[in-house]
Amino acid sequence: MLKSANSIRSILILLLLFVTFTTGQIKEYDNSFYVASWNVENLFDTFNDPNTNDEGFLPESDKQWTEDRYLQKLTNLAKVINFMNNGCGPDVLGLVEVENINVLKWLTYKFKERDYIIAHRDSPDLRGIDAALIFDRKVFGIVDIDTIRVNIPTGTPTRYILHVVLKLLRDNSVVHFFVNHWPSRRGGEVKSELNRIAAARTLRKELDKLFLSDKNSNVILMGDFNDEPNNKSIIQVLKANDFDCQNRKYEGDLLNLSFENHKKGEGSYLFGSTWNMIDQMIISPSLNDGKNIEYICDSFSIIKPEFMIAKEGNRKNGPLSTYSGNQYQGGYSDHFPIGASFILVGE
Repeated sequence: MLKSANSIRSILILLLLFVTFTTGQIKEYDNSFYVASWNVENLFDTFNDPNTNDEGFLPESDKQWTEDRYLQKLTNLAKVINFMNNGCGPDVLGLVEVENINVLKWLTYKFKERDYIIAHRDSPDLRGIDAALIFDRKVFGIVDIDTIRVNIPTGTPTRYILHVVLKLLRDNSVVHFFVNHWPSRRGGEVKSELNRIAAARTLRKELDKLFLSDKNSNVILMGDFNDEPNNKSIIQVLKANDFDCQNRKYEGDLLNLSFENHKKGEGSYLFGSTWNMIDQMIISPSLNDGKNIEYICDSFSIIKPEFMIAKEGNRKNGPLSTYSGNQYQGGYSDHFPIGASFILVGE
């Protein structure tokens, strides 16, 4: 009888520890969220869209973009996304270089532990690639989706900036997410700079309107800016700069979480032998003021799972891409993702 009582007591203690542990996990999860951003390198389906120049990613193209390769790409992307946030996946994920909502649907089907909702709009980009955002509806609710048209000096249609307004279900705090994929450096960095400056001016104008209505708006900008943190479009036009997170000191109007990595010579994209920090996350000062939602200092990182790193070839130590030219590599993307954590601290 004594042995039986001891066994029951042991089981109860274990159950209590389990409840305490899981309750702690849930509480921590409820009070924090993880945001990531990733250029997923040409996530196209295998069907010809007569309205866009997607012929490079068809089964009969030089790349031989078959159904098997497409499905493998989705599996590879899901593997990296699941790796994020200590294996829990992100609560919010900005994606660029996606062809349409269908590829996003197929991607989100891969996640059983997450209830991801898609925010997407087709853009006027000639190749048909768009910016999108997915979020877990157990963490956020949607308030609004809008697109910001970018007109560049060359007159070439380019990607919209996607503006998604979400509400944190924990306390109804509102966060504005802007997913960017600015014009590329094709033709040379200097020659193409005016296009990215135009994108920066367009975004800055939208931010000015937002801050005029509420100077304490919670804003997170992310995506592939095709410029680095010290370029004119980011520092002078967008007014995003380095900052001292712990002491809450900053220059400019916006805080660039990616700046410190850039200063260390790190990057998300390997161009030749040079690292470029073109994938960035930028926040409003309201997310570093000790009130309500707060960026967790030093939580920003370039996400580099070992299985995603190329071990040989001309991209050694960089991200293992899907293609090198027209040669299929079977990898993930030519960009590493980035991510950061935020916590609800209250007033």
